[in-house]
Amino acid sequence: MTGTIPSRLLPTDSYRQAEAPPLESVRLLVVGDVMLDRYWFGDVSRISPEAPVPVVRIERREERLGGAANVARNAAALGTHCGLLGVVGADEAGDHVERILRESSIHSYLKRDEAISTIIKLRVIGRQQQMVRIDFEDAPTETILRDKLTQFKALLPDYDVIILSDYNKGSLVNVAEMIRAARAAGKTVMVDPKGDDFTPYAGATMLTPNKSELKRIVGSWKTEEQLTEKAQKLRTDLGLEALLLTRSEEGMSLYTANEVVHVHADAREVFDVSGAGDTVIATMAAMLGAGVSLPEALATANRAGGIVVGKLGTATVTRDELFAQRRKDDGHA
Repeated sequence: MTGTIPSRLLPTDSYRQAEAPPLESVRLLVVGDVMLDRYWFGDVSRISPEAPVPVVRIERREERLGGAANVARNAAALGTHCGLLGVVGADEAGDHVERILRESSIHSYLKRDEAISTIIKLRVIGRQQQMVRIDFEDAPTETILRDKLTQFKALLPDYDVIILSDYNKGSLVNVAEMIRAARAAGKTVMVDPKGDDFTPYAGATMLTPNKSELKRIVGSWKTEEQLTEKAQKLRTDLGLEALLLTRSEEGMSLYTANEVVHVHADAREVFDVSGAGDTVIATMAAMLGAGVSLPEALATANRAGGIVVGKLGTATVTRDELFAQRRKDDGHA
């Protein structure tokens, strides 16, 4: 089956147009597991007398959007009209999420669940290295999830592209119904999947698994030909238009019915890979929403991922950063 499908390598310097597409016209809705990322930065100068662990004296704290909220943050940083639908607790952390959304010009459709706490990932950083991560998480209640599904369907007419960001924390238990409703409404639906079963994502426009996520579903592979065969079978079985495999230092591979396109990693310096997948799917969705071709969207998303891994933590790439780099590479002033 896959032997007749052409495969090509996309040069990392392809599609470096001087001007950004009209991303401000893209209406993009992100739905999924919303988190608050907390970073405690400090100095490490000694080992604890209580246990063989470093003592970190905290000097600075930061709070950032995490999970699906970081996908929305990336989309908004590119200039899109972005909304976020998810669940947080009726607590102080949920208040912080709402505040950062306002500051980031993201339209909030968050549901506040009084029975749970907001998901928090606390990272302690010493000497620019992550020392420990502490997670706090609860699954949303059934009542809140029903309300969220109802609101999702009500919001569909207002948005063109839907990103379903699944971190397997319980906010997307209705993902199959969401995909059916969005596709019936003619929307582009992109899914960042998780778990041991991808069948709930059937019918989506595109899935964006990483290597470990794909291996969990299709098993391991020894050659590029085996990978292509397994990826294409999964794409066909799920009724997807495309499957985008993110491959860390190996770049990315895009599988469609017509061709397989590979692009090498565009990272100049890898500092922190956390959140890179969020940047890739947000950029891909924004570019497709602006009407660019799949290869151009792939090249731009790859470049955005290369920029964001050079930053600490769940960072974003702005439109100015992304397209200023393109102008520079094109030789424009």
